[in-house]
Amino acid sequence: VSLGNICRSPIAEAVFRKLVTDEKVENKWMTDSAAVSDWNVGRCPDARALNCLRNHGIETAHKARQITKEDFQTFDYILCMDESNLRDLKRKSNQVKDCKATIELLGTYDPQKQLIIEDPYYGSEKDFETVYEQCVRCCKAFLEKPH
Repeated sequence: VSLGNICRSPIAEAVFRKLVTDEKVENKWMTDSAAVSDWNVGRCPDARALNCLRNHGIETAHKARQITKEDFQTFDYILCMDESNLRDLKRKSNQVKDCKATIELLGTYDPQKQLIIEDPYYGSEKDFETVYEQCVRCCKAFLEKPH
């Protein structure tokens, strides 16, 4: 989960989806991404995010959506990008009866200890590549953890 669901979280979703497909465990995972805000609902990911993913042989057909009450009841894990997302998600989860999701920073799993995945929206192509690399490290480590 990220603020607008057009940069970081669609990259993380696409990376995780590719990892579970490559490991042939995609049937064990339901993968999606969402936004805390409703700013970009229905929009495709940022062109720079799509370009970054394509450069790594990954395609996505994701459309931005806002997180729902049902997400907190359906997903076992809701992983987000920064402290602001974490605060917003925890606040929203407190309003949901039967919340089963563990809400964490995706960066918690980074072997390089980069806890925050910074929003690349106002940055350069290099910033999107940094997000991609962080997501790969974090998603691999998350997938290797016993669930």
